[in-house]
Amino acid sequence: MNFGELFWILFIFLSFAPIVKQQITERARFRLIRSIEQTRESRVITLIHRQESISLLGIPISRYINVEDSEQVLRAIRLTPDEMPIDVILHTPGGMVLAAEQIANALEKHPAKVTVFIPHYAMSGGTMIALAADEIIMDDNAVLGPIDPQLGQYPAASLRKVLQQKQINRIDDNTLIMADMAEKALKQVKEFAFYLLEDNLGREKAEELATMLTEGRWTHDYPITCEMARSWGLNINIDFPTEVHLLMDLYPQPPQRRPSVQFIPVPYEKYGPKK
Repeated sequence: MNFGELFWILFIFLSFAPIVKQQITERARFRLIRSIEQTRESRVITLIHRQESISLLGIPISRYINVEDSEQVLRAIRLTPDEMPIDVILHTPGGMVLAAEQIANALEKHPAKVTVFIPHYAMSGGTMIALAADEIIMDDNAVLGPIDPQLGQYPAASLRKVLQQKQINRIDDNTLIMADMAEKALKQVKEFAFYLLEDNLGREKAEELATMLTEGRWTHDYPITCEMARSWGLNINIDFPTEVHLLMDLYPQPPQRRPSVQFIPVPYEKYGPKK
């Protein structure tokens, strides 16, 4: 075998290795999802947005909740019998309001129990989806986030304040239009949050919490901890199953040249590793 033949064999191997690895990972995900479903006698739906390597070049892309996600989740819900519980494994920075509201609305209407598992974070639209659940099971270090709408790069609540703090004749037309849209967006998201919360919290508490989450009290990436969410009356459980963490391990970030975090991935004894 000459050098040229060896080169092409190596090239073909390196080209197909990522595809084979991805197929193995997909099969492992499927087996673990089925195991969770059989244990809990439920339909498991994952909505996990990570950076994953795509194509043969390993180009990383960022994922957010979009219409394609809502179409797939709604299809999964339609295929689920009314008497079967739904477990949603949620890991997302948020995304389109339309898509998040469609998913949350479908989960709210499902007759059987809906449980949302949050291993790390479910921000913005992810929090909106979590509010549709009968129970939210979070890792004790996981967080939710405010659901105040964003218009482009600007928070809707901040755009609304422009009208309150400046004279209208000193504001340009584009900002006025954006502020008008912001007012409508805040009203719409608050009304939908109230709809999701009213059944579990009652009218008065739901109105208070819907206002708090949408009014721009915090920055959009403000972390809402388990303790905070529980103090507001949300049904938060921190008895987080190990199987969900194992499933998250099967959604890896793309490898970097130099990892920013490293550790030996084994549990240690009470007094540290053995020598």
